[in-house]
Parts: sequence; C-alpha cells; structure tokens
Amino acid sequence: MRGKAVEVVLSDEERGFLETHVRKHKAPRSLSDRCRIILLCAEGLPSREIAGRLGVHEHTVGKWRRRFAEKRLEGLSDEYRPGRPRTVTDDKVAEVVERTLNTMPKDATHWSVRSMAEKTGVSHTTVHRIWSAFSLKPHRSETFKLSTDPLFVDKVQDIVGLYMAPPDRAVVLCVDEKSQIQALDRTQPVLPMAPGAAERRTHDYTRHGTTTLFAALDVATGAVIGKCYRRHRAKEFLAFLKEVEAAVPEGLDVHLVMDNYATHKTEKVRQWLARRRHWQIHFTPTSASWLNQVERWFAELTRKKLQRGVHRSVAELNADILSFIDAHNEKPKPYKWVKSADEILASVRRFCLKANELGVGKEVPAYP
Repeated sequence: MRGKAVEVVLSDEERGFLETHVRKHKAPRSLSDRCRIILLCAEGLPSREIAGRLGVHEHTVGKWRRRFAEKRLEGLSDEYRPGRPRTVTDDKVAEVVERTLNTMPKDATHWSVRSMAEKTGVSHTTVHRIWSAFSLKPHRSETFKLSTDPLFVDKVQDIVGLYMAPPDRAVVLCVDEKSQIQALDRTQPVLPMAPGAAERRTHDYTRHGTTTLFAALDVATGAVIGKCYRRHRAKEFLAFLKEVEAAVPEGLDVHLVMDNYATHKTEKVRQWLARRRHWQIHFTPTSASWLNQVERWFAELTRKKLQRGVHRSVAELNADILSFIDAHNEKPKPYKWVKSADEILASVRRFCLKANELGVGKEVPAYP
C-alpha cells in the first residue's frame, strides 16, 4: 500500500532560493533538478506526475520530498561519503615535502616525481598530488637580480614618475644600445614552411660581423629613433645624441632615461649635455634595466626580426634593422606603464624579506 505523500509548504525565503537555483546556469545539475522537484511538490502535484514531467523515478521524487520535509534546504545537499581510507599518512606527506625542500638526489640538481617516489616509497602519482597541493615545482628555476644602488628608491620614483606623469612641453626618451648584434648566415639554405612541416634551418651558422644599434624610444608615442654603428664607443653615442637632437622638435625639454654605462658618462658626453640646459638625464639604478622601456622594444626587435633572420653581411643586417624601425614608426604604439613606484618598491621589499626568511646565506637588502 502506498503511504500518503508528505506535504511540502515553502516559506518565501525557501521559494526564492529554489527558484534562483533553477534559473542559475552555473548551479550543479543535480541541485537544480532537486529544486525543481520540491517546487512541483509545493504545488501539490503527486510524486508520479512529477516523475513523469522530469523524467526521473517516482522513488527519487519521494526521497527528496522526505529529505526536504525533515531537513529543509540542507536536505537537498549530498550526504558525506567517507570513501576509501587514506593510504598515505601525514608523516609520509611531511617527509616528501621536507625532502623536496631541503635535499637533492645524488645524481641531479633537483627531484623528479619518479626519483622522489623511489626515495620515499610511494607512487609517482602520489608525489605529484603532494607537490600540487603544496605548490612545489622542483623542475622550474627562475633568475633574479637585485639592485645594490644606494639611490635605488629615488631613481625608481623619479623614472616611474616620468612615465606615469610626464612633464608638459617635454619629450621623454628611453635611450640605450643593443651591441654585438651578429650578422648570421646558415651554412645551408633555410627550408621554408610547408603543410605539415615547420620551417627548418641548420643548427650551425657563419658569422659575418657585428653591428651596434643605438635607439631612443619616445614614451608618449612609441616611435623609435635608431641608427646602427660599427663600434660601441662614446664617440658613436655622442653622434647618436646629435641625431636625437635633430629629430626632436624645437622648444621642448628633453628627458633622457638611460643606464650608467661608461660610454654614457665620458667627459665629452657630459660637456655636450651640459651645454643643453633643456636636456635632463635620468639614470636607471644599477642592475635595473627593466626600468628602461626601450629594452622592451629591443626584445620585440629580437623576437620579430633578429632571432630567425638570415644576414649575409653587416650591411644587410643594418638595412633589415632600419626597415623594421621604419615599419614600426608607421603605426607606433606606446607601452603602457601600469605599476606605480610605491607598488614596485613594495613588491621588491616583499621579495627581499621573503629571501631573508628563507635563509639564502647572504642577506639581501630590504628597501624601505
């Protein structure tokens, strides 16, 4: 004999919750189906009719009707299922983490999942899960370089201030040189790309000399002033500054952002700059070339033109570089500097404090 179906009466809050999860696209399908069942039960429909409408078994409707009557909305959640007992103890997890952080294998500089599994007596999939849980990635290694410039903070604030709030009636130029660019030719012809086959080139090459590119990036427009020279001396740098002076419109102050390279600070260069009162120099901190935006443009030049280029002479290399500059200046686009000086200094300080906490041996500076 069939028992009488449990009557379902909803409060306004419960009805709102159920209707929301029925309409919600990201709600789990199981939960939305249970919400539909309870809403139809609240309309007084029998379980058999609800089962026919929703395409489920009549017993399923009765189950969720009873669960809702007993526990209300909490009854619609799945009950806890203990599952299979753990086979890896907390001590074993701690051992894997400790070995990963503080030891290394005899035949390598870092652990792999299989070498760690062999050492600790667990499966390599278990090691992978433990490393994922603790965000451990022994196969990865990154580089860093902290500036030891005593005026690091002042220089960062000065240069970032130029980027984010440039002065009126002034042009801000990031100046640097990319030296020792090699004119490389492959020993055999490059095989072009074909359907199903990538472009192919020989691993060896023939050198045909080097060139040095001096470049000045206009921070406001993204346009580049560039010229190639055979050598990399103060003489060539001074000649390039004259090229920059000729390209800058008259009546504007000029702010140069550049590094502390020796050719930038010779007596002749300093005298030439001293005679131009409307020129101001902003030196980047030592070991902080990332503050100079022209370095970002150099990376673009390398990736797009030089890395896979084939040049049979220095003249051909120079022509290729200048053509790239001309193409870039047809539609220049400035780089957007987004981090303030305070954000940069706070990030560097956090890194320094973390490095000191890890005990790297030699204490690193903690910038204020």
